[in-house]
Amino acid sequence: MLGAMTSRVSGAVTAVLGPTNTGKTHLAIERMCAHSSGIIGFPLRLLAREVYDRVVALKGPDQVALVTGEEKIVPRDARWFLCTAESMPDRDAAFVALDEAQLGVDPERGHVFTDRLLRARGREETMILGSEALRPMIKALIPDAEIVNRPRFSTLTYAGAKKISRLPKRSAIVAFSAEEVYAVAEMLRRLRGGAAVVMGALSPRTRNAQVAMFQAGEVDYLVATDAIGMGLNMDVAHVAFAGLSKFDGRRQRRLTVAEMAQIAGRAGRHQRDGTFGGVVEEGPGAFLPEEVFAIEEHRFPRLDHLFWREGVPDLSSIDALIASLERRPPPGVLRAAPLAMDIQVFKRLADEAWVRDRVRSKAMVARLWAACGIPDFRKVGLDPHARFVSRVFGYLSEGSGHVPHQWFADEIARLDTMAGDVETLASRLAAIRSWAYIAQRADWLLDPGHWAGRTREIEERLSDGLHASLTQRFVDKRTTALIRQIGADAGALPVTVGPEGEVLVEDHPIGRLEGFRFTVEPGARAADKRLLLAAAEKRLGHERARRAEGLMAAEPRAFTLSDDGTVLWEGHGVARPARQGRAHGA
Repeated sequence: MLGAMTSRVSGAVTAVLGPTNTGKTHLAIERMCAHSSGIIGFPLRLLAREVYDRVVALKGPDQVALVTGEEKIVPRDARWFLCTAESMPDRDAAFVALDEAQLGVDPERGHVFTDRLLRARGREETMILGSEALRPMIKALIPDAEIVNRPRFSTLTYAGAKKISRLPKRSAIVAFSAEEVYAVAEMLRRLRGGAAVVMGALSPRTRNAQVAMFQAGEVDYLVATDAIGMGLNMDVAHVAFAGLSKFDGRRQRRLTVAEMAQIAGRAGRHQRDGTFGGVVEEGPGAFLPEEVFAIEEHRFPRLDHLFWREGVPDLSSIDALIASLERRPPPGVLRAAPLAMDIQVFKRLADEAWVRDRVRSKAMVARLWAACGIPDFRKVGLDPHARFVSRVFGYLSEGSGHVPHQWFADEIARLDTMAGDVETLASRLAAIRSWAYIAQRADWLLDPGHWAGRTREIEERLSDGLHASLTQRFVDKRTTALIRQIGADAGALPVTVGPEGEVLVEDHPIGRLEGFRFTVEPGARAADKRLLLAAAEKRLGHERARRAEGLMAAEPRAFTLSDDGTVLWEGHGVARPARQGRAHGA
């Protein structure tokens, strides 16, 4: 009932459990690379891509494959596969690992992780990576597994609540919706010059470009969703929670302590200690004392169940497939998974007479089930997504069984534009993922290789456009430069003064120096004027001293009088007559 276990001879199973920053993933990569072949399943496409790049650097591009729903790089001689959990291939490999296996308790995707935990095995070695909370599940489901505990390399300490304006540099602020991420990033732009933005829905290209700004010190803050909790490596010293509740696809709820710890644990790296905290001191967004204690001490409630769904469903008919997917597990720690989007769409289409008329063979049941597996990348909900899948399956079940060239071309052409704001570009990027997913199905298009390349090109252009748009909207490079310069050594000379008196910091104009008086750039925002004046006061001393020396040494003929009585020196006003006839400095 639990699905056929692999028939291949499998080696020892080791469960490596512990909090974040324990080197679990690094250990799995080392073990995989020590074998002749291997597969690792990850919770995020971003993480699979990150590890793929690391393994390519070790083994070379001809030996390493990347397999996700939207992207497949599979060289002919590939021996090591980095995948999302859903895309792990059923192939013989010496080593197999599953990362973040505690996600078996996730209502939407948990059944996938549980299935891999039960059935994915390496010929010589299998490694299950997860939190300590997974221990009772391992003992119940894989009693022969060796359990290894990994302690955290560094200390994680609660630093209290701080307003966003007072957060230390190298902070990551975590929010739980795109709207909240954008609002926090906009606030940091006004207060601290800007922030990089990281969300799970970003393409690897956009995510890497944003993180590169943070890693290079171009910005000192990063705003992210809880996607950063899934092992994405960044040099973060402090994690601040913008809130402690999230919408999990069904309801708004408070994070579990284990979820809080997963995110907070991104602070600190290897042996560098990290801190975490909130941005509010009271109310539902504040940490409770018992939550702080549990996170600091890595003590969390053990899992008492995992979600399960038949991993090898019956494809003999529509009704047989539905029955097998709705089958309940035997008594024990496994619970029937809530109805995920794929089976909801399948049942919706199964009610259509035209679908049942076309689906009369095992091959067509499999084709329909595969079409219903198209993820709702756009997050449009059941009805709109079911209509989209229905149209795709309509093409797959008639004529040549291919999605029409012209329809596919027209749909992706509509997305191939860089016009619009951040939200518009992000929406297009989500939409192109659906078409990239379709293009990765070898038998859905007449020329899948061509269309996979085209969707990849469009995704890259949209990614570059979104990175530029995020940077333009959430990073004020002039303000960022000023903050860095104000904090720099006073002996440095970071400003330049042009021949017309224009004052620049790292080529960004901040105002003009007329004589000895500095005036702020006319187009500067009100929120920036204080920074501009502070930068000028701290950095223009050398230039003012040089001008004062020149003024003192000037011959009388170097001075002229303007029509309004202002005394000019080298074209600059340096004094003006007072009402009593005395000259006052300009």
